[in-house]
Amino acid sequence: MLAGTTLGQAWPLFELRIRSPRLVLRLPTDDDLLALLDVAVAGIHEPGSMPFGVAWSTRPRPTFDREFLQHHWLMRGRWTAADWNLNLVVEHDGQPIGSQSVHGEAFAIHRTVDTGSWLGLRHQGQGLGKEMRTAVLAFAFDGLGARVATSSAFLDNAPSNRVSRSLGYEENGRGALAPEGVSRETQRFRMTVDAWRSRPRPPISIEGIDGCRDLFGA
Repeated sequence: MLAGTTLGQAWPLFELRIRSPRLVLRLPTDDDLLALLDVAVAGIHEPGSMPFGVAWSTRPRPTFDREFLQHHWLMRGRWTAADWNLNLVVEHDGQPIGSQSVHGEAFAIHRTVDTGSWLGLRHQGQGLGKEMRTAVLAFAFDGLGARVATSSAFLDNAPSNRVSRSLGYEENGRGALAPEGVSRETQRFRMTVDAWRSRPRPPISIEGIDGCRDLFGA
């Protein structure tokens, strides 16, 4: 009996692996999404705080569950080389702990990416947020040939802002978002590839990138 086409053959992003000393980042399957959903439901931030530009994390169930899955499916379904958003599951000791995303628009022209992430509350405070950001920056700069990476966070999101500064981002002005109907100021950050290369970092390996490089316009 002939073997059928594998998921990785049909959509090579499923073969992508980014490995850091403690973490593995990869594109989640639907089963992985259910496990990741459980991490999110268990808690991402303390009640009364909102670290996201869209208040998705406080939606009631089952609406939360459905919109969580729809978001990941939408990012897959609308993917083009001109506008892509890679949402990766982050695994520690083989278990999902959060999500790391990297987005590129007209990447072939601008060579710029923007990153975002969330980490389960019980996994915070262990340096894992910094490590997963470092891993995805290695993917962007060393794997795809990005020239610039951007990020942003609310002024009161001390952990995210601390990670950005510790990795060598420079402040890049202020913005504003209103996830709960009240305007709140954000801090924008920017890092160049030269700044990335000038700082020490842990070893990061990238597997499967050659088979999907064209999907990023790289």
